[in-house]
Amino acid sequence: MNATFSFFLIQIILLFIVTSIHTYLGLHVIRRGIVFSDLALDQLAALGVIIGIGMGIQGGTLNSYIISFLVVLAGSLFLAYVKPDRKIIPHEAVIGILYGLALVASIMVADKFSGGAAYVTQTLSGCMLWVNWPLVIVTAVAYVLLGVFHLIFRHRIISITERSGTLQNENFWDLLFFISLGIITVLIVPIAGVLLAYGFLMIPAATAALFTKKWGSALKIGWTVGFCSSMAGLLLSYFFRLPYGPTLLLALGACFFIGLTINLVRQRSMDLN
Repeated sequence: MNATFSFFLIQIILLFIVTSIHTYLGLHVIRRGIVFSDLALDQLAALGVIIGIGMGIQGGTLNSYIISFLVVLAGSLFLAYVKPDRKIIPHEAVIGILYGLALVASIMVADKFSGGAAYVTQTLSGCMLWVNWPLVIVTAVAYVLLGVFHLIFRHRIISITERSGTLQNENFWDLLFFISLGIITVLIVPIAGVLLAYGFLMIPAATAALFTKKWGSALKIGWTVGFCSSMAGLLLSYFFRLPYGPTLLLALGACFFIGLTINLVRQRSMDLN
């Protein structure tokens, strides 16, 4: 009984922490139209984990996180400074190519050591066995620091999102934005996997965006949707012995489509009136 209580407590706290910052950054990603940027960084983080495993470094350890961060840092620099003229090629195309290369590199590296394919699958679906109290504490501290950073410099970051091209040293601030996105990616991918990490960032924010353009209101909706649907997925995963990452992702997706349906009905009703 104590083991079960401890398991749920650690998961609830982690899901609460993750939902907080992911929703806010997700709103930026959606409003900027760079919806694959986090997916690319997630896959780069996974590549770092696989590289570490190939070097004999166990996933979920400090050295594994360091390797992942270095790979993600390189990706953040690329996303912040490699911005071709949109008339020639959209930034999203560059991001998509980066994701594809990161995925292919992960497969190629994993192919070089025994059991590599299983690790590729694990980085996609996550492994909640890696969740422990030290990791939750480190994640909480990191997210609080990131929250403080975004609170202090919110006007600059929001300026990039809403008025691109007007901020001085925009590429530098964009780099800091992508690094903050990369940090949460490095922390969450080994646990949640690439797909769920992307879902945490995009789905609550996308659901909130269906109903409001105000930052405060959108955060409240996103936090509520993200946490409640994640809890539903956690319970389904535990009691029905379903895979952790995919189950939570499906629960998040279900809430999004419920929100989408409500939004469509509301719009139809407004049109009729």
